[in-house]
Amino acid sequence: MTDQIQRFLFDDTNVRGEIVTLESTYAEVLDKQAYPPAVERQLGELLAAAALLTETVKLDGTLSLEVRGQGALSLLMAESNPGGELRAIARLADDAAVPAEDASFKQLVGDGQLVITLDPREGNRYQGIVALEAEDLASCLEEYFYRSEQLATRLWLTANGKRSAGLLLQQLPDDASNRDPDAWDRLLSLASTVSAEEMLTLEQRDLLYRLFHEETARVFEPKPLHFGCTCSRERIADALLTLGEAELRDILAEQKAIDTQCHFCHTRYHFSAAEIEAMLDSPDGDSPTLH
Repeated sequence: MTDQIQRFLFDDTNVRGEIVTLESTYAEVLDKQAYPPAVERQLGELLAAAALLTETVKLDGTLSLEVRGQGALSLLMAESNPGGELRAIARLADDAAVPAEDASFKQLVGDGQLVITLDPREGNRYQGIVALEAEDLASCLEEYFYRSEQLATRLWLTANGKRSAGLLLQQLPDDASNRDPDAWDRLLSLASTVSAEEMLTLEQRDLLYRLFHEETARVFEPKPLHFGCTCSRERIADALLTLGEAELRDILAEQKAIDTQCHFCHTRYHFSAAEIEAMLDSPDGDSPTLH
């Protein structure tokens, strides 16, 4: 399988890891909209990162990564959930020229913020924000883990427009089960030898063997991943309500109905004037059942 994530850990240490590769999922995201090659690569890295973080934080809900830049690339966004569903989108600034094919993450986004949102099915929503001060996405995410989770974490991300891949190593809090205090530095040194070509071409177990064949690693069953959009009429209706009553009524006065579409999967949604009025009249702003 080309679209999967695999967890692994090293016995008698406090180090764990994950490796992800995406092909058909990545292709489906790129098929929804045409992007310049440099943006395609960043979307691939963001998809891989979303999958890695979802498995890392063990969230029963939705995880989203949102890069809000002030450069040519104004938005990068990816979502993932425990069911293995991934979706992503990018948006260029209105006045942006087509980025150079070899443009880096920092060159594309400029200044801005990386917003990590954890939205559990039950409990409170959590949001972490990191300034885009590093040169690449992986380094920005490492900063997030350092500040928010207090866990030493390293990521390697790569994509080439056809396949994307990611590798994560994380040092867990120390306890009595760690009988190898030098493991983190040693494993980090080994992982740092990985190349983008190896990540994009080798099977996951082959890559893990190449990197860590002298270590005692326990590899778990891989988890399949796929493109999946979580849009629905109810969610789109909720988004429309955020526009406010005045703006919705202005749109209705001009167009007699509202037609919109999901930015991720391009599914189109039509709301009649009667449906919009019912949404606005619903108690507490809750959207009624929509058909």
